[in-house]
Parts: sequence; C-alpha cells; structure tokens
Amino acid sequence: MKISVLGTGRWGSCIAWYLDRIGNEVVSRGLESAPDFQALYKNHKNDYLTFPESIEVTSDLEYAVNRAQVIIISISSQHLRSYMKEISKYNLDGKIFVLCMKGVDVETGKRLSEVMAEFVDESKTPVAVWVGPGHPQDYVRGIPNCMVIDSKNDEVKRKLVKEFSSDLIRFYIGTDLIGSEIGAAAKNVVGIAAGFLDGLNMTSLKGALMSRGTREIGRLIKACGGNEMSAYGLCHLGDYEATLFSKWSHNRKYGEDLALGKKFEKLAEGVMTSKALKILGDRYNVDLPIVTGVYNVLFEDKEIKDELGKLFMRGVKEEF
Repeated sequence: MKISVLGTGRWGSCIAWYLDRIGNEVVSRGLESAPDFQALYKNHKNDYLTFPESIEVTSDLEYAVNRAQVIIISISSQHLRSYMKEISKYNLDGKIFVLCMKGVDVETGKRLSEVMAEFVDESKTPVAVWVGPGHPQDYVRGIPNCMVIDSKNDEVKRKLVKEFSSDLIRFYIGTDLIGSEIGAAAKNVVGIAAGFLDGLNMTSLKGALMSRGTREIGRLIKACGGNEMSAYGLCHLGDYEATLFSKWSHNRKYGEDLALGKKFEKLAEGVMTSKALKILGDRYNVDLPIVTGVYNVLFEDKEIKDELGKLFMRGVKEEF
C-alpha cells in the first residue's frame, strides 16, 4: 500500500517507521524548515529511531499527497485546519485520511474529524483516527502495545485494522468515534495533572486521579453523544500508563516541570486541549473538576496546590 505520513515529529516518524516495517511503500513528509525533518532528510534518523533506506523523505506536499492511497497526518492538533487548507487544493477523491494526533480544536470545540469534514467529502474521502498508547522508544525496542482505529466508515476502519495489525501493534476496531476522539484528547490533560502530582511529591494520588479522571471524561463523552464506556477503553484509560507514568510522556513532564518551576520546551498537546475541553464542558453543562483545575493553572494563573485543594474540598457525593 502506498502511504504518505505528513509530519516528521516523534510520533509521525514512528508511524512511518512502523508502516514500512510491515511492508508498505512509505513517504515521510515534513516542513523543510523543521529540525526534525532535516535530521531525517540528511541522516535518515532522529533522536528516537533510524529510517531504513526504503522510506523516502521529502518536503514536497503535492507529491506526498498525490502518490498516496492512505494519507496519515501527525502534526500538532491545533494546526490541522491551516494544514488542510493547503492539502485540500489537491484532488483527494478515493484517498483515506488517518488522523494520528490527539486533541480538540481550541477555537470551536470541534473534534479533529469534524475539522476534517470542513475540507473533505467523506463519501469520497473517508476519515479515520488512530489512537491509543505507545511510545516510539518502546516500539523500536520491539515492545508491543494495543491501539484503536475508529471511523464513521465501518469498511474503512476494518480494512485499516486488518492492514496495519502486526506482532508489534494489535489494533482493535473502534465503535465510538466521539468517545475515541474525546477520550484520546482528554488523557493528555489528565497527564498534565499527573505531572503536577509528581512535581509536588504526591505521586500516590495518581490512582485517585485515574479513577476520577475516567469518570469525568466519561460524563463528557456521554454529553457529546458518545458512549461513556469509551473512557474505560484504550483511547483513554488504556493510555494512562504511557501518559501519567512514563518518563517519555511530554504531558506528564510538562506538568511536573511546571510544578517545579521549570520550563518544558517540547509540545504538550494537553495544554490547549484543557482549554478546548473547558469549552465543551461549558457548552454541555458537564462538571469537569480535573480539567478545570488544569485549565485554571495554565490559563488563569492559579496555584497548583490551590487547585488540588479545591478538589478535596468538593461536596460529599456517591462514587458512581
């Protein structure tokens, strides 16, 4: 299968590496000005992995789009709309798009597949999402994991699961696109909260954070029209180890560094996602205490300890 992976960051390069590994013809496309692209273009490797010679690295967007049967996008979620303005100039009929980033549009509160619907006719150009746990540092060492592919198009998601599954990634067929997208985005916000706990030497509270975070996001998924049980699947709860505990989690490290008064230099998707989820919570009148606490720290200059204190001062209620 001819696949183009748009995005040469940590996850984008891992996806290109993985899809080549299982026998596809892969092109990795990045921005010529980006350091991650230059590393792959010049040396066929970055800080995480080495590309085989079979992967073609290019900055030519038109070439990458036109040659592909499947186009995978792995960029910052907040840049998807501007990126699709460029991509939609080309003929996209018959191609499949797969979104491999986790977020919600901060300007509108739209899920990423909803942003895609502004640019493509899904009857001609289906859209799927690829979510779930995993880090490149583990995959390149041969450590397997489980992930989910979801789409409104049942035939497409089943085809992708069949084509992409291997001994390294076991894919499941998603059954709730709303839940898959919101759950995947929200776990990054919970990851920042977990980092707060690490920075304050309160790591033992992560169990409670996992439990209450899942309940909170389940309520939001249900209010948005999805199945609240999706929060307990691979898109959200199943991704907690990689996001709330891993030393490689950008969101956890961002929260930890913030609590320690340090500056984290890399992308943490949960920052803007906390703002987007706050929009959804207000829109659907859903109580999101953990999301709100993270949002207040990041955008209202509230103290982390004060926001944690508010969670403990909430009124007594039944667990379920």
